[in-house]
Amino acid sequence: MEKNLGQEDIDALFAAANASSRARQQSSVLEPERYNFSRAGEISNDQMRAISTVNDLFARNLMHTLGGWLRTTFKVKLVSGEQLPFSEFIERLSPMSFICSVRLEPLGAVGLLEVDMALAAPIIDILLGGVGSAGTSRELTDIEEAILVAVVEVVVQELNLAWQPVGLEFVFEKRETEAQAARMLTLGEKTLCVSFEVRMPEVQGVLNLCLPAVVLNAILRRLIAEGDRPRRRSKEAEMRIRELMSEAKFGTVLQFPPVRMRASDLTALEPGTLLRLPLPRHNAAELRVGGLHFARAYPVRTGEHRGAQLEGARSNGSMSLN
Repeated sequence: MEKNLGQEDIDALFAAANASSRARQQSSVLEPERYNFSRAGEISNDQMRAISTVNDLFARNLMHTLGGWLRTTFKVKLVSGEQLPFSEFIERLSPMSFICSVRLEPLGAVGLLEVDMALAAPIIDILLGGVGSAGTSRELTDIEEAILVAVVEVVVQELNLAWQPVGLEFVFEKRETEAQAARMLTLGEKTLCVSFEVRMPEVQGVLNLCLPAVVLNAILRRLIAEGDRPRRRSKEAEMRIRELMSEAKFGTVLQFPPVRMRASDLTALEPGTLLRLPLPRHNAAELRVGGLHFARAYPVRTGEHRGAQLEGARSNGSMSLN
């Protein structure tokens, strides 16, 4: 049986639909949003990616700095970064480890830095004149602890360089016992735990950094904002690059310009034969560094050493070749 709707019936249906839609909108606006206090201090995925970028930079810088200082292979690699309750971080501490407290400024918070004791023996051995031999894990003497504290201060310095763009400063305080470290934060507080793998010629170990996650949120938001801006190299970073590059070595050669010679002159060469080059007596040679043209120079000699005296105003002085 067909039913025909009149205009009044159609208007009534539209009015009922509009009223129902307004009721749903009002209920959604007035309904309060539930807040989960257990998620306080959680770090977002964007923040974790920003943290990984900073920690990768820290690992590379620390590898070059300590490797150059110790004059041995010192490889550092970021292994993981995760959020953990502070109680779980304490449970993961090794029975024999070197734990230090670091203050985070301007946040006024405190974090922990753990150095695997397996790394202590070869580092101390090298700094005392040895070859970096591995040793058994044991308690350090006062002299050994002072040496390892100096190494930790270098680690803290590299943390400062990595986190400098967002204004976070790490200040080394002192070595802590496991019992003292357990009282630094409340056991249920969420922390950011970052682990690095360290490899030396004879041993490998870990370097762990534990930071309170709640106080990092404001800094991390700033870190993400800074990541979207063009990077500007700080004066400290530029000076550091200059310092590292000053120790670099490049292959250097002083060579004459190409000349044409007869093949018969070359095939007739024998030990003691004098080969005359078709070059003017005072013609300058080319000084090439790393395969690239550096300057024009003249060959010189000082005793048993050979050198190159540079020509022109580009650089004054001489450069020794051997």
